[in-house]
Amino acid sequence: MTQLTFRLSVPPVSGVLRPRVIVVCLALAAAAFLAFCLGVGLGEVPLGLGEVVQALFGAGDQGTVFVVGELRLPRALTGLLAGVAFGVSGALFQTMTRNPLASPDMIGVTQGAGLAVVAGIVMGVGGTQVLGFAGAVVVALLTYLLAWRRGASGYRIVLVGVGVSWMCTSATEYLMVTTGDFQAQQALGWLFGNLNAREWSHVTPLALALAVLVPAALLLGRWTRVLQLGDEVAVVLGAPVQAARLTLLLTGVALVASGTAAAGPVAFVALAAPQIAQRLARTAWPPPLASGLAGAFIVLAADVVARLLIPDVELPVGVVTGVLGAPLLLWLLGRARRR
Repeated sequence: MTQLTFRLSVPPVSGVLRPRVIVVCLALAAAAFLAFCLGVGLGEVPLGLGEVVQALFGAGDQGTVFVVGELRLPRALTGLLAGVAFGVSGALFQTMTRNPLASPDMIGVTQGAGLAVVAGIVMGVGGTQVLGFAGAVVVALLTYLLAWRRGASGYRIVLVGVGVSWMCTSATEYLMVTTGDFQAQQALGWLFGNLNAREWSHVTPLALALAVLVPAALLLGRWTRVLQLGDEVAVVLGAPVQAARLTLLLTGVALVASGTAAAGPVAFVALAAPQIAQRLARTAWPPPLASGLAGAFIVLAADVVARLLIPDVELPVGVVTGVLGAPLLLWLLGRARRR
């Protein structure tokens, strides 16, 4: 498919439309909606797709509308929004660093959120959402500062991030070993990434955060494309490289922190979603919107699998995404090694 350019006089906006990217976004949105409806239909009272769709629009049996709207919709919306946050964040990280292995899972951001939440559980401090967000932001800033050496290149951010990630993991494991059984069990359920018992109190802050951060990520697309060309070329083109990289970093961290605070550190979604979207769209970099939709589909589909895999047992969604994401990580490592 060819590219289409457009230019508007009011407002003064110009850009490029890629029909294949649009088609991929529509296909991923349809797949995510199907997984969303399948997830809402699961439960003690199974519902068909038609019943779920009717209930979502307030039609059909009132009992079904209540079950869908009050009991099951918060869980599905949390998974949908968290998947979008992880996917867009992963696209920003991978584009900013020019490295397909750079994701919040790999450079310590997710582990920082986990450490903060576990520390809060051990010390009896409530508010996992606030703690998760704060932990992710603090670790991201620490990684950026440690990687600074007359600027912070994507390569150094990845290397420093891997070290910070293992430091956070070790500290988390120490807290898990030294705390009581009840606190350890509570922390373990969150660390795997879990959509069980999600309520509207989880959905609302995440939705508000995405309403601000996703448009911001899309507006930063011009900088991400310039950074793809390398720092030297970006400087020649007049891009503020360090300011752009820090802005992209903070936006990506805020996205993954919001998703992690609501759903826990769901493994490998931020790594896999941008790679899937990039290969479907056949672009030189991961398209943010398609990556977000791919992330939503991965989380929702993994949640359906987690609930159906073992009868009468609801596995944490992070267990399924970890099993599916590990082979992708190995493939990316092997591909990078061949290059």
